[in-house]
Amino acid sequence: MTWAVVRIRGKVRRSAPVTDTLRMLRLTRQNHCVLVPETPAYRGMVQRVKDFITWGEVSPETIAKLLLKRGRLTDAAVKSNSRFKSVWDFAQALAKGEATVADVKGLTPVLRLHPPRGGFEATKRPFRDKGSLGYRGTDINDLIERMIFEEAA
Repeated sequence: MTWAVVRIRGKVRRSAPVTDTLRMLRLTRQNHCVLVPETPAYRGMVQRVKDFITWGEVSPETIAKLLLKRGRLTDAAVKSNSRFKSVWDFAQALAKGEATVADVKGLTPVLRLHPPRGGFEATKRPFRDKGSLGYRGTDINDLIERMIFEEAA
């Protein structure tokens, strides 16, 4: 499985280990998103910074939409720079944990998102207490959908 990790909170009142872990996760600013595999190493990193981020299992549909809109990725770029034939194939392999973002040359590991439509619930409370922080499970897909803006035609 692959997690989508989104940074919610800013720079105020962070300890040095939290700052270092956020830098290692490449979450240097608010509303940045990274796709990481669900491994014990990443699990420990995510647990250390749980008061600044939200995360959960992301679906292949959401990954494909995220890569197309915010990653500015095309089928031709995926086909020429990786072993995958299309963005959809890459998104499915990424969601299953069979691929990483580094498998496509030239793809930036950090995806910049807009603030969510309708805003965050509460940026100081965990998700289970009607807040925005911490583990969301598959509800991360809804948050990312709200953070990817469709251009008006």
